[in-house]
Amino acid sequence: MERKVGSGVATVEAEADGTFVLRVDGSLQSQVDLADPTHLSFEYMRRIGDVVDAVAPRRQPVAVAHIGGAALSLPRYVAATRPRSRQIVLEPDEDLTDFVREALPLPKRAGIKVRGVSGRAGIGELYDDSMDLVILDAFEREAVPANLVTAEFFTECARVLRPTGVLVANLIDGSAGLPFIRRTAATVAGVVGDGVVLAERKVLRGKGFGNVIVVASPQVVPDLTAVGRRAQPPYDVMRLTELAGKAAPLTDAEGFVTPPAPPGTFRS
Repeated sequence: MERKVGSGVATVEAEADGTFVLRVDGSLQSQVDLADPTHLSFEYMRRIGDVVDAVAPRRQPVAVAHIGGAALSLPRYVAATRPRSRQIVLEPDEDLTDFVREALPLPKRAGIKVRGVSGRAGIGELYDDSMDLVILDAFEREAVPANLVTAEFFTECARVLRPTGVLVANLIDGSAGLPFIRRTAATVAGVVGDGVVLAERKVLRGKGFGNVIVVASPQVVPDLTAVGRRAQPPYDVMRLTELAGKAAPLTDAEGFVTPPAPPGTFRS
């Protein structure tokens, strides 16, 4: 299936393994297994799934705000593993959401509500202390939008989190010294609370490009060290403040550009 949406030309194609892939202008956005929504094909999504599993036992409903929707892979995972969960997805491309609902229908009574609003505007509309999880997984032209990684934005995330709530942010970097990740880690630690980052060792050492999952909470975050060792491929766990070091937080007033993915990264 193919359709023109707000962000480009969206396609959904069936894969040999029975999953479905969503692309926008050829860029890979999501992979969905309608028969088994607990099957997360993307490595970084499995890491986020590990965080969700550590935060709340299976079958225990949770309240989740997702910033970025695409094919709704993570909301489907939460709905399947924790029925009766309340989930709000902030996805500004309403045409894309309509296309996904048609091509990859959500289960009935999934508890997933999609709002056609940007993450920055939508987070400001959520109630104080209303969410167990805030999950940031949003990209624009294969980079994380700059206005979703500043102190002002993460302050809003902290506001909507419950006292034991957890922020999870999917970021990308691969430059020497990881300056973007370090500054974002400093920003999150200063606003939300301490936590950890999850990434492949080569990425944390600045020797390869990849996803870095930032996890933070006003309380102590779950220990994911053993889970990371067992994962395929395995990932390292590092303290947020250790990675941040003396890096300066990011603010709205500063003009900065988030690192884009290398050409062809999302074209497989």
